[in-house]
Amino acid sequence: MRQRTDGTAPDPVDVRLGTRLAELRAERGWSLDELAERAGVSRSTLSRAERAETSPTAALLNRLCAVHGRTMSQLLGEVEARPAPVVRAADQQVWTDRAAGFVRRSVSPPHAGLRGELVEGRLTAGADLAYDRPPVPGLEQHIWVLEGELEVTAQDTAHRLDTGDCLRLRVWGPTRFRCPGPGDARYVLAVVLP
Repeated sequence: MRQRTDGTAPDPVDVRLGTRLAELRAERGWSLDELAERAGVSRSTLSRAERAETSPTAALLNRLCAVHGRTMSQLLGEVEARPAPVVRAADQQVWTDRAAGFVRRSVSPPHAGLRGELVEGRLTAGADLAYDRPPVPGLEQHIWVLEGELEVTAQDTAHRLDTGDCLRLRVWGPTRFRCPGPGDARYVLAVVLP
């Protein structure tokens, strides 16, 4: 969790995201304590995220998505005004985890009736993102490196990818995305629900 320390107003995306997280919890009839136990996250962290007092990290959103059976793109897509068949570059949702050195652009967000989505990821040199579980077990992913080098670890196997390389896999357990440097990495992540 990244907490606002400068007294600024919460980001509108964080406000909509917090509201949606609270709705998902309420739909299941879970208390904050129940969700905290299921997600392995503290009650206070969840409460602050739902009230948009802090901006959630990629790792926290991944845990919550796993509990709610959604991909991160689905969750972020649910807080958009409404999906459109053409997603203009200026309208693509961008989410930043500054502490982790990660920028995520939802190029083709989830849409009713479609199982796939496209995400552009950017990792700064040295960035290391670890996810303890997939948001949906058996999620199909295609990772195409557009610039730089990227190391992706899945099922205890590390795959080093250079510009132009593509890794195809189904995700069942923990994954790790690491940018070994020296430059940043930019990649496309195609996600297909099972």
